[in-house]
Amino acid sequence: MTLDDALTRFAKEHGFQGKGPLCVALVITDHARQSGLPLDPTNLITDGGGQVLGLGKGRVQEILKRHGIQRVLASEGGRTSRGSLGNMRAYVDFLNALARKTGPAPDLDLIERFWIARVQAFFAAKPFLLRMDGSLGLRAVLRSLMTQAEARQKDMPGTMFLGTLMQHLVGAKLDLVLGVGVIHHNGANTNDETSGRAGDFDVGDVSIHVSSAPGEALIRKCAANLDAGRRPVIVTTRRGASTAEGLADNAGILDRLDLLEFEQFLATNLYELGRFAAEQRRLTIAELVARYNAIVEIHETDPSLRIEMAQGR
Repeated sequence: MTLDDALTRFAKEHGFQGKGPLCVALVITDHARQSGLPLDPTNLITDGGGQVLGLGKGRVQEILKRHGIQRVLASEGGRTSRGSLGNMRAYVDFLNALARKTGPAPDLDLIERFWIARVQAFFAAKPFLLRMDGSLGLRAVLRSLMTQAEARQKDMPGTMFLGTLMQHLVGAKLDLVLGVGVIHHNGANTNDETSGRAGDFDVGDVSIHVSSAPGEALIRKCAANLDAGRRPVIVTTRRGASTAEGLADNAGILDRLDLLEFEQFLATNLYELGRFAAEQRRLTIAELVARYNAIVEIHETDPSLRIEMAQGR
């Protein structure tokens, strides 16, 4: 088996496709270049024990720059990606096994070029496709986008494509309704507390939380909103609405918050903004997609999050 074959098999078996795992692969390969093999995974963890040593935007971009790539792979260099420590350990085991098999150190230049090619493929990934099929209801059109996002998540475990898609579509809709600049947008990985937000979007006394999988932590945020005199609104999937309702009921706040289903939340406004006319509705959807893409361009680093419009079935 060639080195390229071994790397390809490893990447497939361990799901090294998204920006987080790619950052890990680049940084650990760089560690191997500097320290040699074998590597000790315990020496590649920060003092706090929660992150991979050296895994940050600066080091990742420095590696990419060596190959003429200026685009940002991950704003946090993969540090906030779930599973980075596990990915590091798996990749260190792989590199150490390579070193044992090959005798002399494996070709780290070739290994780095392999991951660079994966990064380039990542940047070239196709966007979500929105098909304007006149025979379908707006909810079905939106559901198609959600299905695409869910399928992509299954291919890349640990990623949150659906939640990110939902958050920025809701943000784009709010921009169409309220005007651009009224609300603040953030990347999907931005923490509410560190950004000073009460929710994903704060409008007047309302805090809007967008989630594909609401849990107890979200209900606690809603309770904190209520304690602060704000009105929490949860926008989620149909399955998520049922889960959130049960959790909110258990917390004793069900009657004090609003649960809105994502597809209906968007579809209702698209009909209203389009004045219930077919052509105007089509233009409104095009405006929504354009605004969504503009938000993604500013606040996300993954170009495959963009939406491309297509005609017909």
